[in-house]
Amino acid sequence: MTTAPADLWRDWHAALRRYVARRVRDAADADDVLQEVFLKLTLHLDQVRDAERLAAWLYRVADNAIADHYRARRPWEELTEDLPAPEPAADATAALAACMAPMIQTLPETCRDAVYLSEIEGLPHKTVAQRLGLSLPATKSRVLRGREKLRERVLDCCHVDMDAEGLAYKKRRTA
Repeated sequence: MTTAPADLWRDWHAALRRYVARRVRDAADADDVLQEVFLKLTLHLDQVRDAERLAAWLYRVADNAIADHYRARRPWEELTEDLPAPEPAADATAALAACMAPMIQTLPETCRDAVYLSEIEGLPHKTVAQRLGLSLPATKSRVLRGREKLRERVLDCCHVDMDAEGLAYKKRRTA
């Protein structure tokens, strides 16, 4: 685009100021957001190839600057050094986790080791792939298939719910 940023700013300043002011109530904050838009216009105008898309680009930059403004204003609370330790996992979660390792051992051989290394040992897929001598996509596929089979097995034996208080499960009755 060959138009100078100052010329564009002169043409668009009033419209963008109104647009930002409707979304940012404080006049000083609105001016700060508008200044951010002008800075981006100055720095990145060369990325706008189509002059007809300039208006859309400017309003998108303004929307992003407004979002950044509100994101930066989120309240922060200083944490003290004497925070209590996190609570241990709920009994239901620990009990369900204890059931996972034996259930994983019942999975087909093609996905058993991949799921065990990924889920129980917590290794990244890349490390699992190296240990098993597989490609990364093959490892991801095996872990995904294994998780699905494991999910089916868990749901066959237990009713599992997750709510605001955590994980709850109930063993299904067998005939």
